[in-house]
Amino acid sequence: MIIGIGIDSAEINRFAQWHSYSDAQLSRIFSAEEIAYCRANPLKSAERCAVRFAAREAFFKALSTALPDHHIPFLRLCKAVSIAKDLRGKPELVINWQSITQANMQFCVAWISCTHTKTTATAMVLLEKKETRE
Repeated sequence: MIIGIGIDSAEINRFAQWHSYSDAQLSRIFSAEEIAYCRANPLKSAERCAVRFAAREAFFKALSTALPDHHIPFLRLCKAVSIAKDLRGKPELVINWQSITQANMQFCVAWISCTHTKTTATAMVLLEKKETRE
């Protein structure tokens, strides 16, 4: 059962200068691995930052739907979430639930889909309640 959904788009040119930001500045939003990945290819740096930022916004919206009575500061959420790639290259959210909320979210699975054009990066996140088998 879907318990939360979020989608966000970000203009890529808004992130054109982010490659020049210090690690300390970028680490307020991205993990060290994401910073390295975004900087690895200067021609793709802006789109990589944009889609990761959009993913956090989408996750924030999905979580706000799933937990309407909880106020979770956006920057705290940013530090607790990162995007990794699975063995096939598919993006997945890595979430440190304990640093986001006191609510038990172990029953929850987060699904993400990301895409971009030349000008816009978009991410969608679904939060799904795991089925329990009895």
